[in-house]
Amino acid sequence: MYTYEKKEKEGVLKIKISKEVWENSVEEAYQKNKGKYNIQGFRKGKAPRKVIEQTYGDTVFFDDAFESVISEEYSKFLAENKDVQPAEMPHVEMNSFTLDKGIEATLTFALMPEVKLGKIEGLTAKKKAVKVEDKEIEAELESTRASHARYVEEDKVAENGDFATIDFSGSVDGVKFEGGTAEDYRLELGSHTFIEGFEDQVVGMKKGDKKDVKVTFPENYHAENLKGKPAVFEVTVKKIEKKVLPEINDKFVSDTTEFETLDEYKKAIKERLVERKEQEAERDYEVALIDEIVERSTLDVPATMIDHEVEHILHDFEHRLSHQGLTLENYLSYIGTTLDKFKAERREDAEKNIKARLVVQKIIAENGLQVTQQDLDSRLEEYAKQYGMSSDELKKNLTPDDVAYFENEVMMSKLLSFIKEKNKK
Repeated sequence: MYTYEKKEKEGVLKIKISKEVWENSVEEAYQKNKGKYNIQGFRKGKAPRKVIEQTYGDTVFFDDAFESVISEEYSKFLAENKDVQPAEMPHVEMNSFTLDKGIEATLTFALMPEVKLGKIEGLTAKKKAVKVEDKEIEAELESTRASHARYVEEDKVAENGDFATIDFSGSVDGVKFEGGTAEDYRLELGSHTFIEGFEDQVVGMKKGDKKDVKVTFPENYHAENLKGKPAVFEVTVKKIEKKVLPEINDKFVSDTTEFETLDEYKKAIKERLVERKEQEAERDYEVALIDEIVERSTLDVPATMIDHEVEHILHDFEHRLSHQGLTLENYLSYIGTTLDKFKAERREDAEKNIKARLVVQKIIAENGLQVTQQDLDSRLEEYAKQYGMSSDELKKNLTPDDVAYFENEVMMSKLLSFIKEKNKK
């Protein structure tokens, strides 16, 4: 039995659990958990409920029973009231509990905000014109040139741009620190890989030279024990290599690419850059269209939804940091901020993300956009062809999450095509 009331942005659900329903829930909790308890004189899982309650306390099964019965009643309420859309898991508070009358509890939860969709026609967003400049083509050529560089060992004084193979051992106040020692480290001088001032002091050294390089760790350095500390590195140069770049000409192009002449290669680079910029311009245009519709729409996002989205952003960021061998704690220390400040700075993005999702869902619902099996099959076939497999082979290995991903991809493509069609000039 329940009563429901909407209070501004929250739903308040009051649930009454009868004595009989409660007793059944406790019994179910006993049956589910009895194997966890060791009772002398009984095989594991065979001790009667009363014996376990006498040993571990009368309320030993209450937590599981309460969670189960509340969850069941809450699910039943949502099934019978499909217009109620919670934005989060409810906060549960027990109001009263007696063995002869049962339980009364209140569940409070934020509601999904109502979306008043703005017009999706007459949007002002425009796709940017694409232009490739000569300097961009030259930059691509230089990148190709650098990828084919040779490194020649020379008996010379080290200069910026050279690669120095060094041994080093660092200390602070005469004490060596973790991570401050290495052998045969190949350092590109002028790359600013090391602490400011380190590479400048290696410039001018030759093979066999030894030197004390004096630097100061920055105040925002990720290691707490080294922040702002002066350090001395004993450096030994073992090799100096000069970077030798090839000349870009027809011969180089024919030897290293599928093209015969430099002009052909430049033309191909330009076409590739145009294609890349076209794709970027299209994505930017699509984002601008959605952003403009969001601006035209009205919705008030509950703070709890923003809190959850901030946590999602934070979790995703931590995951990406882990692939770089960093922890969030080290990163925050390095940039000189706190977790609370970092979260606060993400709230605006979090709110924007939520609004965009809700507006997109509203457009889809109001316009009856759907992903058919044919739509999905076509996308899977396209994907399979791209990776050199049959669509049947791909489908066989898809998980439910994979299918959901492709369905979402197709739906977004349909949605964006729908919006663009509405805004054809």
